[in-house]
Amino acid sequence: MSMSGIAFGSAFAAALLCLPLPARARDPDRNDRGWLVTLGLTANAAPEFPGAGKLQLAPIPSIDLRRVGDPLPFEPPDQSVGVGLLGRRDGFDFGPAAQIRLKREQEDVGAPVGEVGFTVEAGLFVQAWPIPNLRLRAEGRKGIGGHDGWLSDLSADLVLRDSGRTVFSVGPRLRLADGDFVRTYFGLSPAASARAGIPAYRPGGGLYSVGALASIVHQLSPIWGVTASAGCDRLVRGAAASPIVRRFGSPNQLSVSLGLTYTFAVHRHRP
Repeated sequence: MSMSGIAFGSAFAAALLCLPLPARARDPDRNDRGWLVTLGLTANAAPEFPGAGKLQLAPIPSIDLRRVGDPLPFEPPDQSVGVGLLGRRDGFDFGPAAQIRLKREQEDVGAPVGEVGFTVEAGLFVQAWPIPNLRLRAEGRKGIGGHDGWLSDLSADLVLRDSGRTVFSVGPRLRLADGDFVRTYFGLSPAASARAGIPAYRPGGGLYSVGALASIVHQLSPIWGVTASAGCDRLVRGAAASPIVRRFGSPNQLSVSLGLTYTFAVHRHRP
């Protein structure tokens, strides 16, 4: 898909923000049943940067808020942090989304190919559940800081639930980006080429990665739960052909995570 497709998706999501939000009826019983707060800490092993051949282990904290009696939420670990403006987890929703990308040092690559600074990627997401067990999601984000590129992540997840205690999901991933992003992480300028002793390279934008992710959330008790995930993205086209990837990294971008959650209730005291 070309950059025009990414821009169209982002413009479509932006247009949705201009639509009036439907009014929702007040449900006194729902409002009085309190909240469940879930705190999580996950050990996540993922590539240090796009195209890296080594995994970096890092702790990732999380927090989730839901009404008492609501089902366990489905939030795969590779999606951006987002806020649904409609507040719906089982239907159509959209809203702002963001994630961070850590700095890439030349020492991380193993060659003087140039550094990429810390980046905040901010944008929008749109998601829908066409049937109860299938979620479709699209994200469009713009880099601010280390890279200035546009990215789009497309995902589809088959979501299976068991007795309200377990949520399992599996599904494909497509990742697209414009030329600025692809050249920042996979390209080589003539000056960097001379320093690193490998050919200069100027790839274009479009589809740069395909993959899949599986995840599971299981409540051991009403208080404690565990999470786990495993995924693999395969770099394709211009990203896979990069001399940085071929010489110093890998086209196979593996990721695994294991986490623990703690849930407690917060009740509103009625006068």
